[in-house]
Amino acid sequence: MNTTSATAPVQLPEATNHNAHDDQDDHTEKETTHAHGGLLGKHSELIFSLLCGALLGTGFGLSYLELVPSTVSLVLYIGAYFFGGFYTAKEAVQTIAKGKFEIDFLMLVAAAGAGILGSWAEGALLLFLFSLGHALEHFAMERAKKSIAALSELAPRTAFRKENGSTREVSITDLTPGDVIIVKPNTKISADGIVVKGNSSVNQAPITGESMPVDKKAVDDPKIAVDKAASLDATYKVFAGTINGNELLEVKVTKAANDSTLSRLIKLVNETQSQQSPTQRFTGRFEKYFVPTVILIVTLLCFAFLVIDEPFSKSFYRAMSVLVAASPCALAISTPSAVLSGVARAARAGVLIKGGGPLEDLGALEVLAFDKTGTLTEGRPKLTKIIPLAGMTENELLKIVVAVESLSDHPLAKAISKGGRERLKNEPIPSAHGMEAVLGKGIKAALGADTIYMGNMTLFKSLDQAQPNDDIAAQVTASEKEGNTTMLVRSNQEYIGIIALMDTPRAEAQQALAELKAAGIRRMAMLTGDNEEVAKAVAAEVGVTDVYAGLLPEQKVAVIQQLTKDESRIAMVGDGVNDAPAMAKSTVGIAMGAAGSDVALETADIALMGDKLSLLPFAIGLSRKARKIIRQNLVISLGVVAILIPLTILGIASIGPAVVAHEGSTLVVVFNALRLLAYKWGQK
Repeated sequence: MNTTSATAPVQLPEATNHNAHDDQDDHTEKETTHAHGGLLGKHSELIFSLLCGALLGTGFGLSYLELVPSTVSLVLYIGAYFFGGFYTAKEAVQTIAKGKFEIDFLMLVAAAGAGILGSWAEGALLLFLFSLGHALEHFAMERAKKSIAALSELAPRTAFRKENGSTREVSITDLTPGDVIIVKPNTKISADGIVVKGNSSVNQAPITGESMPVDKKAVDDPKIAVDKAASLDATYKVFAGTINGNELLEVKVTKAANDSTLSRLIKLVNETQSQQSPTQRFTGRFEKYFVPTVILIVTLLCFAFLVIDEPFSKSFYRAMSVLVAASPCALAISTPSAVLSGVARAARAGVLIKGGGPLEDLGALEVLAFDKTGTLTEGRPKLTKIIPLAGMTENELLKIVVAVESLSDHPLAKAISKGGRERLKNEPIPSAHGMEAVLGKGIKAALGADTIYMGNMTLFKSLDQAQPNDDIAAQVTASEKEGNTTMLVRSNQEYIGIIALMDTPRAEAQQALAELKAAGIRRMAMLTGDNEEVAKAVAAEVGVTDVYAGLLPEQKVAVIQQLTKDESRIAMVGDGVNDAPAMAKSTVGIAMGAAGSDVALETADIALMGDKLSLLPFAIGLSRKARKIIRQNLVISLGVVAILIPLTILGIASIGPAVVAHEGSTLVVVFNALRLLAYKWGQK
């Protein structure tokens, strides 16, 4: 399928199968990829089918008029055969050329047999309903495909590039990394890049599924090299296809149009269509043996008149009825239609599911493992406690702390400085100087006439005789047990405060895990390299059931292997980079915040494009709904075949009722699958 839009210059590749199997079902692939257009446009198959029905109805009606020769009805029936059998014959020839006999071939043989018997009306009815069923099936499937194709329409066709002090409109295909483009207010962003001038809010829903606009600001250095973009905070990065807010932005392009996050997302989503799920592979194997068996049985039934006292015409008619009843058309389309609909619905919400395998596996598991840092937590330290001592006020303590920590480039110092300034708002900060490290356990600096020391308990125990009293030591210990990184502040010989930082849990983590538990996830493990006290503190706050702390990357892999052995299926949720080995060992690897991350998009089975845990309950809910629909479709399709075959063998059902039941079941499973396109989190 080529979903390139006329309004988007992003060239999309043909879907390719990255999960090939020797027993892959070609018919299933054909149903989801073949175009059925022609001289009469993209709906030629439907028009041909309706022409078949019109000729059939006219011929049938004229057959009751004595004044009209029977040859008129016969000619109309033959015309109905042509229009009803055109696309069926076309696909049958394609499969026969591959040395296979499939559903289309069975239908043609049945229709030809009816014609040989003189039952032209019934043969035309068979072709009419079969072609109508296929035409409506393809028409309905296009709805799912259009959900995916709509992604390609997100990116604008042109961009306004800065050139020698002026601005020129160019095609986005002409943009190269390092170009600077102007993004006007309330317009779509043309390329992945870094904001180098301006501040604005950006609607990232088309890529990440986030419901609220995200604030973006310019980097400190507008001349920043493009190759440093990946290491920048998301605050500075924008993606093609997202929508700028009310302010003008200047964006330095970091990726060419065909390599943008949007382009890669479209490419990967298209590739998922040809990747088969376990159920699809089962149905493929089933049909591989079932169709030849049906042909053999039908051949034997043609000669039933030799052992049963009946004419050859009756034996042959019964055989053709069985042929119609046994064609597993509904079975062939039941799973791929559900997979395609599920993948399309997930993509609209900012979740990339790479094919039917991960879609089904995610819906089957009851155990999740999470990386801690950056997955369950914010991934950066945050100022959590300010405890003034020695008669200081909180603001007085903060001013001293910020003045000293502003001199340091250490990540913890930056976090303290940022958190302190946010709390102080616009209050003036005194100037400190002469910052230096002390014993590798803290720092000191001069503030006016005072010497300020900041560091952990170990620093002050080895610094001099001015030790903190028991009460201060107890407060530090209590803070550390809560998972905080805690530091004492001393001015000269007097302890004036305690400062604590922590990589705090995400705001939505507790709610997301509660929703997962309600959805049937009974066990949630946290894997972290942090110490056990920090891990348990985070786990208690967010609702994790199992804690594995102090792990090296290879130890995380060992834990995943053990959990898989205990539980059979497990998903690993991480950032797709540091957790790639553990994700690879899990049943399903899920990467968070995959937008803009090539590694995450490549390594994960499922990628949450937005950095939001709230997408995870939605993805699991959708997968479970998809599994339920797939099971329903299998029951419907196999059930109809199981009922019709004995009825037709016994002569209870003829070709007409068999056709109606058979093609009706095909449409039922397709429209049942398409319900996934309207799935909302919380549906059962």
